[in-house]
Amino acid sequence: MKQFNWQGVIARVARLAWVLFFISLPVTSFPLFPSDVGGRTLVRPLAIYPLVILLILLVLPRLIKRPLPKTYLPLLAFTLVALVSTVFAFTSDLDAFRGVSPVSRAVRNLITLGLGLSFYFTTTMLHESWEDLRFSLRWLYVGMGLALFWGSMQIPLVFYNSALYYKVLNFFQSLISIRKLFSTRVSGLTYEPKWFAEQICFLLLPWLIGAVLTGKSSFNWRWRRITIEWLLLLWAVGVLVFTFSRTGLVILLALASIGYILYRYYFHKKPHHARKSLQRRLLEAGVILLVVLAGVFIVGSQNTYFSRLWRYFTEATEQRERTYLEYIAVEQRFVYWETALRMFIAYPWLGVGLGNYAFYFDQMLPNQPWNLQKEIVRQITPGEGRDRLITAKNLYARLIAETGLIGAAAFTTFLMAIIGCALFLWFSTSPEQKFWGISAFLALFVFCFVIFAFDSFALPNMWIVFGLITSAAHLPDPAGESESVGESSFATVKSETL
Repeated sequence: MKQFNWQGVIARVARLAWVLFFISLPVTSFPLFPSDVGGRTLVRPLAIYPLVILLILLVLPRLIKRPLPKTYLPLLAFTLVALVSTVFAFTSDLDAFRGVSPVSRAVRNLITLGLGLSFYFTTTMLHESWEDLRFSLRWLYVGMGLALFWGSMQIPLVFYNSALYYKVLNFFQSLISIRKLFSTRVSGLTYEPKWFAEQICFLLLPWLIGAVLTGKSSFNWRWRRITIEWLLLLWAVGVLVFTFSRTGLVILLALASIGYILYRYYFHKKPHHARKSLQRRLLEAGVILLVVLAGVFIVGSQNTYFSRLWRYFTEATEQRERTYLEYIAVEQRFVYWETALRMFIAYPWLGVGLGNYAFYFDQMLPNQPWNLQKEIVRQITPGEGRDRLITAKNLYARLIAETGLIGAAAFTTFLMAIIGCALFLWFSTSPEQKFWGISAFLALFVFCFVIFAFDSFALPNMWIVFGLITSAAHLPDPAGESESVGESSFATVKSETL
C-alpha cells in the first residue's frame, strides 16, 4: 500500500496559506475576529488566520535551519522595554476608563504588539530565494488588485448617491468590515478611507513605482514597455484620488515628485550634450505638478470634507473665529501630540506603559484653550456607547509617551537597521537587488509621512514592508539564481500551481 505523503500535504497547505496571507492583507477590520480583549478594537486583520498556519507549518521549523537577521536585536530590545514599562505601570493607581481596565488594556496592547511582530517575523523568514520574494509580491498585487476593484465599485457612489446601489454594496462590505461604506468617499476593504489611502501608498505604490523605474516586473506579461505594474500603478492612483484622504494625496504628490527626480537624474541619464537645461526640467516638473493639483481640485470639489482645504478662504467667512488648522480638523492632532510630550516629560525613561495613553490623557492635557475643541471635549466626557479609547494618532508620539526614551531609542535603532538594509540593496549592482533597494527607499519615504497618521502595532502595513526589505537584504547575491518566474522554494510542489 502506498504510504501517504504527509510532507506533500503540509507543503501544499503552507503554500495555500502563503497565498491567502498576502491576498488577505487589505482586509484590516474583519468582523469575525476576537475583539473583546480589553474593549473593542478597530484593527482586525484577516491575514492573522493564514498567518497562524504559516507560523506553525513553515516559519517556525525554518528557525532550526536559519538564524534570525540582526535587525531583530533592537526589535527584541524594544519588546522587552515595552513589557517592562507595562509591568511598572501597574504600580500606579489607575482607574478604569470607559469600562476598560488598565489590566485588560495592557493585555490587549501586548497582544497587538505580538501580532505585529508575528507579521514581521513571518514575512522575514518566509523567503528562501528571490523567486519566493517575487511570488509574495505577485500575490500582494493580487490582493491589492481585489481591493482596488472593490474601491472602483464604490466610486459611482461619490457621484450618484443611489440608495439601492449603496444598499447592495454595503451588504457585501458588512461581510469584510465592521464599518458601513461611506457614500462620499472610497474606503476599499478597510475601516475608513484614510486607512485605504495609506494602504495604497505604503503597501503598494513603492513596489509599483520601483518596478516602473527599474523596468523590473514580477510577471511574464509585457507589451513593449507596458507591464502589469504600469497598469496597477495607473489604477491605484485613480482609486486613491477618490479616497479624498489628505494624507494620501500629499503622499501621492510627494511620490510623484521623487519618482520624477529619480527618473530624470538617475534612470534616464543621457550624454551631457543631450541633457535638457535645468530650467526646462523645472518647467516640466511644474507643469506636471499643476496638472495633478488641478485634477485634485476638480475631483476634491465633489467632497465637502476634502474641499475644506481651500473653502476656509472662500465660503467659510463665518468660520473665521476658528483657526485654519482647527477648521480642517488638524489642530486637535497637535493636542494629542503635545499631551504625549507631557507624558514623556513626566515619565521620561519608560513612559506610562503600553496602551496607557488613554488613562493619562485628561490629566495631561495642556493648560491652554485646547479643551474648548469639540473633539477633545468628547474624548474626555463619558457617554453611552463610547468604549473606544483615545490614542496619540502618531507612532512616535505613542512611543515616547508609553515606552519613554529607552523604548523610542530601541525602536529607532530598529528603523536604522531597516534603513541599512535599504541602502545595501540600493547600492547593489544586481538589477534584482536594485529594484528592491529603490522600492525600499520609496517605502521608507512614505513611512516618514504615515508615521504621523497611525499608531497601531496591529496594522500589518509597516511590518510587511519592513519584512520584505529585511528579506531582500538577507538573501544571497541573485547573480547565480534563475530569473525565471514561476519557480518556488517548495521543492515538493514545484510543479503545482494555484
